[in-house]
Amino acid sequence: MPKQNHPIGAAKRLRQEMTDAERVLWREVRAHRFAGFKFKRQEPLGLYVVDFVCYEAKLIVELDGGQHADQKEADEERTRWLASRGFRVLRFWNNDVLTNIAGVMQVIEKNVPTSPPLPSPLPPGERGI
Repeated sequence: MPKQNHPIGAAKRLRQEMTDAERVLWREVRAHRFAGFKFKRQEPLGLYVVDFVCYEAKLIVELDGGQHADQKEADEERTRWLASRGFRVLRFWNNDVLTNIAGVMQVIEKNVPTSPPLPSPLPPGERGI
């Protein structure tokens, strides 16, 4: 598979070419700033690259621009696949993020547990996993 079409290669490229809306949301959720939860951006999952994912909360946040109006069926299929793996998918229009980030963050907050899971006190190799 050519590197640029592979999800990992695509994710790296997308991280470098974030939209204005993605930058705004990333500022809010990066570095455990959002209620202590860790979010990753442009993360490969299966054949897809999701905009933002919080593995602890099993939550994916997708930001949609105008092109998504023409690909509704593909987005629904993608959402079904992600949901079948236990993820909840929230979708916001780019314009909502740019004009009402507080409202977007309230919706995200309602979809995460009240507190993040506590980190294991054991080093990674000794967690028994």
